[in-house]
Amino acid sequence: MTEQVTRAQVVGRIEDYLCRRLTLAELVDWAERVMMDGEFADDDPTACDVVARLGVADVRAFGLSWEDCEDLLGRLGYRAEVTLRPANGHQ
Repeated sequence: MTEQVTRAQVVGRIEDYLCRRLTLAELVDWAERVMMDGEFADDDPTACDVVARLGVADVRAFGLSWEDCEDLLGRLGYRAEVTLRPANGHQ
C-alpha cells in the first residue's frame, strides 16, 4: 500500500523549497514520484493539481517563481510570508 499524500505534506515540500532546504530538482523529483506512485488523502484534487504543477517546474516554459509558489500555497489554504534577518556579521 502506498502512503497517502496530504495537503500538509505538499505545503511542507513547497516550504522546504522556498527555505532552500530542497533544490528545484529535488522538489520536481518528489512531485514526479508522487504523481506516479502516490495517492492523495481524501482524493484531494487541489493537492493533486499542485503536485502536478510542481512536477513540471523544471521545464523552462513553466518554471517556478515566487508568485507561482504564493498561488499554489493559496490554493492549498496557506499564505506565504517573508522574514528578513541580518546576515552573519551584518546589522
